[in-house]
Amino acid sequence: MNIFYSMVPIAFAYSAPLVIAALGGLFSERSGIVNIALEGIMMVGGFTAASVTVVLEPLTPAAGYWGLLAGLCAGVVFSALHAFTSINLKANQVISGTALNILAGGLTVYLAQIFFHQQRTAAFTRGLVKVTVPGLASIPLVGPLFFVNASPPFYIAIALVLVAWFVVFKTPFGLRLRACGEHPQAAASMGIDVLAMRYIGVLVSGAFAGLAGSALVLTQDIQYTAGSIHGSGFIAMACLIFGKWNPFGVLGAGIFFGLAQALSLYAKDIPFLVGIPSEFFYLLPYALTIIALLVFAGKSVGPKAAGEIYDAGKR
Repeated sequence: MNIFYSMVPIAFAYSAPLVIAALGGLFSERSGIVNIALEGIMMVGGFTAASVTVVLEPLTPAAGYWGLLAGLCAGVVFSALHAFTSINLKANQVISGTALNILAGGLTVYLAQIFFHQQRTAAFTRGLVKVTVPGLASIPLVGPLFFVNASPPFYIAIALVLVAWFVVFKTPFGLRLRACGEHPQAAASMGIDVLAMRYIGVLVSGAFAGLAGSALVLTQDIQYTAGSIHGSGFIAMACLIFGKWNPFGVLGAGIFFGLAQALSLYAKDIPFLVGIPSEFFYLLPYALTIIALLVFAGKSVGPKAAGEIYDAGKR
């Protein structure tokens, strides 16, 4: 039981960036644009957050939160490239996203070399410190899981899940967004600006992915390196498919993958798992990503027009 109480908060910390990035993918795909550049946007967000945190750390104890905000803004700017190529230039969305992933890997290392004279940022000392919520931490059973040594981005992720569900399914904006991802020509016939809605979807996804990359670096590392994101953007896409393009489904999928990552740290303390090589557990999250895609990809039906180039004349 002690292992469980120790492992679950770690799992929540791992799951927070995945959930936030997957929510970004949800907004983009609900508008009709496939955004596989989540990985690259997370890289840019993580690099920006780490850089800002290093610079501001001597000046303010809230440097990590300023880093989060800077990473969010950087994600918006970087995702605008994907929006422009996919919407205005009508490029293949998968190729555009792949190109941005490749660009982000080289760009962040190049900028680190310019600003820090090495292929990574300088180390920060605090990042986002875990918190214990007074009063709530003493609640039996629930308190130790959710309110003791909790990662601040997990609370942000929960809040964003609720906001995303309300916006996408309970507001006129969400209805327009979903219409553009299902049948953009019909949406246009009702006076909806499809191109504008798709721009908004991609830019929101950039904001979320930039925030996710920032949260990952500031909670799980002491600096940004080329391997800091280590495929989390692609796991976030698996969460999106596994969660069937629904915010609450994404939350459940993110926690599932977070538990898989946390298990790699605690497997040596679980008697029936001691004999299994530790490398197996480091592989587990990525293997589960492939398995989830194989099992659920055919059963999960996403927005019908996601990935299709918008043709105003098509009927």
